Amino acid sequence: MVSRLSKGALQKIMGGKVKEETTVAIQFYGNNCSYCHALKDHYEEVADEYEDIIFFAFNVHDYPGVEEVLNFRGVPTICLMKVGGTKPKIRIMPEPPQPHHTTWYTVPEIKSFIEKEK
Repeated sequence: MVSRLSKGALQKIMGGKVKEETTVAIQFYGNNCSYCHALKDHYEEVADEYEDIIFFAFNVHDYPGVEEVLNFRGVPTICLMKVGGTKPKIRIMPEPPQPHHTTWYTVPEIKSFIEKEK
């Protein structure tokens, strides 16, 4: 399951205010991004396979400047954060060497990133 994340909740996660140790995955998307909309079902498919990770989606229009704060360019972007009482360890999924023509990332690429970084 993928839940929508609010700006306040994202700031709480990034600010180290989450006390319970866990890993969260966040897909950053934009309303006008065709890749983002096409990736949605694939991201949800990956989310269904991981019980130990909390999956979120965040609309970058809800927080102008979030790309600069987290040091990424453009959407879709996926990141993994290890949280729990301190500033989170943040990993941004690299751009694919050959982006998929409709979804940008593929399910195997997302799973590989998660397995490497979790």
